[in-house]
Amino acid sequence: MLRPGRRGPPEIRRPPQRAAPAARDSADGARPVAGEDLSVTINAGLEGIVVAETDLSLVDGKNGYLVYRGNWAKDLAISRTYEDVVHLLWRGHLPDERESEAFRAELAARRKLPDYLKTIIRALPPETDTMSVLRTATSAIGDRSFAWPPTFEQASEILAKAPTIIAYRNALNTGRDPIEPDESLGHAENYLYMLHGEKPTRVHTRALDAYIILTAEHGLNASTFTGRVITSTRSDIASAITGAIGALKGPLHGGAPSEVDTMLEEIGTKENAEPWLRQQIEAGERLMGFGHRVYKTMDPRAVALRQVSDSFAGEDPWFDLSVHVEETAVRLLSEYKPGRNLYPNVEFWAAAVLRGVRIPTDLYTPTFGLARMAGWSAHILEQADKNRLIRPESTYVGEMPKAS
Repeated sequence: MLRPGRRGPPEIRRPPQRAAPAARDSADGARPVAGEDLSVTINAGLEGIVVAETDLSLVDGKNGYLVYRGNWAKDLAISRTYEDVVHLLWRGHLPDERESEAFRAELAARRKLPDYLKTIIRALPPETDTMSVLRTATSAIGDRSFAWPPTFEQASEILAKAPTIIAYRNALNTGRDPIEPDESLGHAENYLYMLHGEKPTRVHTRALDAYIILTAEHGLNASTFTGRVITSTRSDIASAITGAIGALKGPLHGGAPSEVDTMLEEIGTKENAEPWLRQQIEAGERLMGFGHRVYKTMDPRAVALRQVSDSFAGEDPWFDLSVHVEETAVRLLSEYKPGRNLYPNVEFWAAAVLRGVRIPTDLYTPTFGLARMAGWSAHILEQADKNRLIRPESTYVGEMPKAS
């Protein structure tokens, strides 16, 4: 059983939940008859439809809250490590010093890739993108021992190996010898070490730790929901996470940070920011990194990551450009789209942080994926704990057979 986490601070109020439309009852094999009322409420994107209760996270888009099991995510990003937050999401409480060390050591011991997995990664064609490599390798981890129900040990195996898979493939793609993981380093620090071949600075380690904490969990987003649907069939955790990776691979979900980078490259200078942004808005184009499906105010993750970016602002003029573009874009969006409440989202400042810690652009989404392993696994474990097959309905809008 998953232990319930601490409830949020008194000032937090769960947003009102709208009930899902009642399903129309019909006997198996029954056929609609002429004149039957087939009108139903259709929510094509499932917006506003509540399908689960969870004590993992609260995403309050109206007030700009993000809470992990009774803890402000922004506070965890400053004061805790990624491993501690994984422990919180999986075990229901923040670890004490002894638990923290034990859990960190457990994950570190699972990082190395077995030979068969290295062979699979090497065998994939050179043009295979890293998200597809991560998806395929994760599927291969799920051998016969990964049976229902999902376990903490299975989740640990997948989460611990994800950074190694990404770094191993990146080394092959760039003509370098892959670097084996270092068990003495933390999750974020070891990832940067395997990518760059040298131990990162404390500033870079803390910045990446903050990023992967803030993106570790975020309610029933597309990839997490995919994982829960697969789990509801009583399939194994490797299959569920493989499906979640496939969903995150889609550009509408996980591809925005690299597109923010592209946008800033095109803008180039502060002087060019306003004319470039005006042209985009007037042409009806999206500004990458602005607006969010849930948040109607500032994305709390973006606020936290902007503060994180301050720590290495002097290393790269990119930070000053990002600040100027953010301020200019918010002003112009308010001018052109009044009342829409379009603010920078997590992807905008994620691009600055990931660039600051020298993550290659093509690894932005895979890095997002290794962070979200924590939330995916927590939801999979929660779904399995009180499982019911997720099976929504659709409304048939095609023709009926002609009367004989």
